[in-house]
Amino acid sequence: MSSLLNFYRKVLNVPLSLLVKSRSIPTDPVNELSLNLSQPIIYVLPYTSQTDLLILQKNCQVRNLPDPLQTNEINGQSLPRYVFLDEGRRFFKSKGAKSETESLFYRYLDLHRTDENLDVQLVPVSVLWGRSPGKEKAPSLRFMSTFQRIIAMIWFGRDNFVRFSQALSLRYMVTEHGAEEGLAQKLARVAKMHFAKQRYSATGPRLPDRQAMFNKLIQLSAIVQAIEDEAKSKKISKEKAQQEAEKILDEIAADVSHETLRMADRVLSWLWNKLYQGISVQNAERVRKLALEGHEIVYVPCHRSHMDYLLLSYILYHQGLVPPHIAAGINLNFWPAGAFFRRGGAFFIRRTFKGNRLYSTIFREYLAELFYRGYSVEYFIEGGRSRTGRLLEPKTGMMSMTLQALQRGLTRPISIVPVYIGYEHVLEVDTYAKELRGAEKEKENAGLVLRVIKKLRNLGQGYVNFGEPIQVNNYLNQHFPEWKEPPSEDVRPKWLNEAVDSVAQQVMVNINNAAAVTAKNLIGSVLLASRQRALASEQLIEQVDSYLQLFKNVPYSADITIPKEPAEEMLQHVLTLPRSGVVSEKDNFGEMIRLDRESAVLMTYYRNNIQHLFVLPSLVASIVLHHESVSKDLIMKTVSHIYPFLKAELFLHFDESEVRQQVELILTEFTRQQIIKYESDVLKINRSRVRALQLHAAGVREILQRYYISLSVLLEQPEISRNALEKESRSIAQRLSILHGINAPEFFDKAIFSTFSASLKAQGYFDEQGNAVIAKVMEAEEMLRTLTSVEIQLTIQGAMEKAEELEKADDKSA
Repeated sequence: MSSLLNFYRKVLNVPLSLLVKSRSIPTDPVNELSLNLSQPIIYVLPYTSQTDLLILQKNCQVRNLPDPLQTNEINGQSLPRYVFLDEGRRFFKSKGAKSETESLFYRYLDLHRTDENLDVQLVPVSVLWGRSPGKEKAPSLRFMSTFQRIIAMIWFGRDNFVRFSQALSLRYMVTEHGAEEGLAQKLARVAKMHFAKQRYSATGPRLPDRQAMFNKLIQLSAIVQAIEDEAKSKKISKEKAQQEAEKILDEIAADVSHETLRMADRVLSWLWNKLYQGISVQNAERVRKLALEGHEIVYVPCHRSHMDYLLLSYILYHQGLVPPHIAAGINLNFWPAGAFFRRGGAFFIRRTFKGNRLYSTIFREYLAELFYRGYSVEYFIEGGRSRTGRLLEPKTGMMSMTLQALQRGLTRPISIVPVYIGYEHVLEVDTYAKELRGAEKEKENAGLVLRVIKKLRNLGQGYVNFGEPIQVNNYLNQHFPEWKEPPSEDVRPKWLNEAVDSVAQQVMVNINNAAAVTAKNLIGSVLLASRQRALASEQLIEQVDSYLQLFKNVPYSADITIPKEPAEEMLQHVLTLPRSGVVSEKDNFGEMIRLDRESAVLMTYYRNNIQHLFVLPSLVASIVLHHESVSKDLIMKTVSHIYPFLKAELFLHFDESEVRQQVELILTEFTRQQIIKYESDVLKINRSRVRALQLHAAGVREILQRYYISLSVLLEQPEISRNALEKESRSIAQRLSILHGINAPEFFDKAIFSTFSASLKAQGYFDEQGNAVIAKVMEAEEMLRTLTSVEIQLTIQGAMEKAEELEKADDKSA
């Protein structure tokens, strides 16, 4: 029998090697699942299939895992290294596991009684052929004939995934529950439940009949009422108002097609290979775990590029997860891309709901329906793509709808997954620079897409890092326990606005916590820190290495990723990137690295992706640099005054209580690197490393200058309104940027000055009448003055005097 089976396997391997290209999830099972290769492994497959077993064997060979067709030799016994839970092609599906499977489980468990050092690892493995939840049954080789299997291999051979799950320790099971025969049956039942959850996490719920969903939504009481109100307010018939509602639904709703997703997978695989040298994915196991536990998953990525939609869906598909329904701007609903996006899972959202109650009601109910049906959802909380490379202030409309859906009785727990997406080159970055210089935003259209396609070339690396998920139920229980009170139809809950803002802020913080430091954004940051945007190659490499040591020894968070290559290799990589703007030149004294003039502004975009990581060390370096000799207490006092503004602007995660400890660690690291000296309780500049200290300090220079501008204006005009403060501060910043060659587009960004004035209010710098609290403003202004160069101070003072003269002239003419 075994020789016949071996012959069958050899024959079967021929079409499999030709027709099937399989991918394993995760890509590195040994490390990601913490498998101990010194202990025996037993692979558990859901049902009898020699095809699946051979595909598993091939994946194990590639991933350096034990061969499932070999036996485990334990204490003189040879036991199979794989088991099938259930029979294969049978007319009546069995309810329990195969008796020989349970018997084998028991034999493994029994071995643990006599060998205390034995710890067999039970690894569930699913082989997925196709991922369609369909309106029909997802393809399965289980009930197929030989001919049908060959057809499936041809059709789904390039859509095949081997999913390795977290190993179960049989030593733990024996210790906790003993080695009785009943435990073997329990193991088999638990494994069957696991495979059912795993299949659901990979395929998702059945796709809806679009028209049937529309019919259901139109009959909801909230939408019926909104239709009646629309008819009354616009003085039209109810039938016409209902037609408008149906038109809105058709405009919004996705029309997911699994065949479109499969085709998109082929196209995107080609695209990423053409565009990027690789896509780095971190912490995807967090999302797989949530999916297996039955959570409703809401993906909230940062928004750098139109590529974000495609990249995240592609990555999720290749992680064995269901691509989400994506909230896309209505501007993307243009021919021919709109139909493609809609069939790939996009549902379209207008820029504003203001003044259109019918639209807002329909959209809210459609989103709630997606949650109720169990579809994962993705939306961009910033509202639009960041033109500066920083995170934007969150737009909370979608977050509010998410929390309202949960409060209305959603049975599955909701988990929000923040996602950091980064690129070594953003396709639209040239366009962003033009827009920041005043050009009109170009409307998306087919011509724009063709121009982007023409730019396809090597763009370096792409990065997708999944941040710490926020389990919304637990978060609300902890911070807003009143959320469980039954909602009122007419009254908005008091807790909702505060909860929405709190969750949204936490999402932004968790995105920044998962940032990716890349060769390009780190080397660009160092070059931009130099006033001439140029450094000797030795000094550049030394400074890059200093940052790498800082990130390693004083990590910003556990989720950030830093390059593993040495600084020299990073520099060579950036120099080879097309249009990186980093240029190498040589003279008699050696090699120099500089940013060309045109690329300096563009490089600020990439620096801003990670500016939050080094802003606190930069502030500490700036304090030591400007004071030359300073006590630790003064450093702590200065940081405590400035940090709340940095935290609000850059979504930093340290609480005020944690900042002191972080500053202590930074000072220790700077001392270890000999950038500063610690003598007699005083921190001093180390003259031999002063250039390194200057480069570290430069990372916060422009931020402090902006703060100093606003505080100087506020001190000069204590009764100025917040709007006027923001406007005048921005005007002075624009003048400063021209006179001092500050090329950072965010330096005079209206939104950043708005954030700062809001922080001033939150920190008590305004009284109840809206006037400045002079004592607080003066104290902060004095601190910032010591960290601002005299030439900058004079320019700001001159600009304020000029503004005052113009204001007096206007008053006279009036």
